Amino acid sequence: MPAPFTAKEYASRRRATLRAMAAAGLDGLLLFRPESTCWLTGLHTFGFCFFQCVYLGGDGRMTLLTRMPDALTARQTTALEDIRAWANLPDANPALDLRRVLEDHRARGLRIGIELDAVGLTARNHQRVAAALDGFCRLEDASDLVTRLRAVKSQAELRHCRRAGELADAALVEAIRLTRPGAFEGDILAAMQGAVFRGDGDYPGNPFIIGSGPRAMLGRYVSGRRHLDARDQLTLEWAGVYRMYHAAMMRTLLTGEPTRAQRRLHAAAVEAHQASVDCLRPGRSFGEVYDAYARVLDRAGYRHLGATGYGLGTTFGPSWMDWPMFWQGNEEPIAAGMVLFVHTITWSKDERLAQAPGCTYIVTDGEPEPLSRMPLDLVADGVAV
Repeated sequence: MPAPFTAKEYASRRRATLRAMAAAGLDGLLLFRPESTCWLTGLHTFGFCFFQCVYLGGDGRMTLLTRMPDALTARQTTALEDIRAWANLPDANPALDLRRVLEDHRARGLRIGIELDAVGLTARNHQRVAAALDGFCRLEDASDLVTRLRAVKSQAELRHCRRAGELADAALVEAIRLTRPGAFEGDILAAMQGAVFRGDGDYPGNPFIIGSGPRAMLGRYVSGRRHLDARDQLTLEWAGVYRMYHAAMMRTLLTGEPTRAQRRLHAAAVEAHQASVDCLRPGRSFGEVYDAYARVLDRAGYRHLGATGYGLGTTFGPSWMDWPMFWQGNEEPIAAGMVLFVHTITWSKDERLAQAPGCTYIVTDGEPEPLSRMPLDLVADGVAV
């Protein structure tokens, strides 16, 4: 089973990481974020939720330490040569196994970066690592080193992102087809996820979000399904996923004839979305994208969130959200090659009506490239109105 990219692509990423390490004065790097290990090696398992680490030495050699099921997966899906498994026993302390890895890499006394902002590195695991390496080497937080490198995608990555966008569109076609009075939310979800799988896609980093009626205002997945009323609203947030690259989308679909209030809300939401997209230019800031969103909706008299999207890429549970985020005051500059999801969530002041147009874009040197070919029209009973 081949890795998602060529050996040449992975070698380029490794060289970029080594340059960043040298610039930061690091002799080695302990990678606990699954996004980092996937980007550098192609490994994509959920073993990170236990204890999984890739050590990258300043000489370019890498070692993976993980549980046996994930070690077996790594041997089939990556080009890693040094793969070690720690024994999953009641008294196991994989941090001691990690120290032995560093000893083999002659890392004693070196300055080692570590990804502290990582789902897999729980407080307990971090305490174990800190204790095992106390006096052995110097650990320094390097949580954003690889994350920043991942933010700008290569041409090979962008091809996967475009395929993810096609799968997201296929899912939306299914949702529009099925959103009718009396439809069951579970049937809509099944069809959307099925469209992704039929296109050779993957599970997303978090569940698809679906909510109708009063739940159309929620931006989170909740358990329990309902049937749509004759006049209803259905908010969906989903992602096409291809080789773990995400292209997220969002819509609020209607059943029944839209009211004038719903039409006005939708028009304001689309205007706010376009205002944000107009800011997706190299050199503009992430904060400017948020400001454009908030300014339009404040002027129209509608409510809005404190953020309006984020970066996307190879992300794992519990969330497909990646760095950076569109929020007020974020001065991080936008760069060509970034893949960014703009979700324009808004609702009426009485919290009864919602709209949420959302699309993922590739930042270019000119106009941003949408990863969806579907329009942002107001759709009711499967028809643009």
